[in-house]
Amino acid sequence: MHGHSYQVDVGWLMDFSDIDEHVMPLVKQLDHHVLNEIEGLTNPTSELLAVWLWKRLSATLHARLVEVVVAETPTSRCIYRGD
Repeated sequence: MHGHSYQVDVGWLMDFSDIDEHVMPLVKQLDHHVLNEIEGLTNPTSELLAVWLWKRLSATLHARLVEVVVAETPTSRCIYRGD
């Protein structure tokens, strides 16, 4: 097993100050944890992490969520824009 430092960008259509209440609980669930041990992330690729985040954010952000970007490096990233 090896680790990554991900950068996650969330695109939304709402007031910037309101986004933290939706995103930070997920960040706390992921940050400094073994992602393979988190339900739904037994294979935590960037692509699957983006989908995992989308599903959880879209439950509360609904139509305001535009995209989730997960980057492993400055040149390696994926963009997920929903189902």
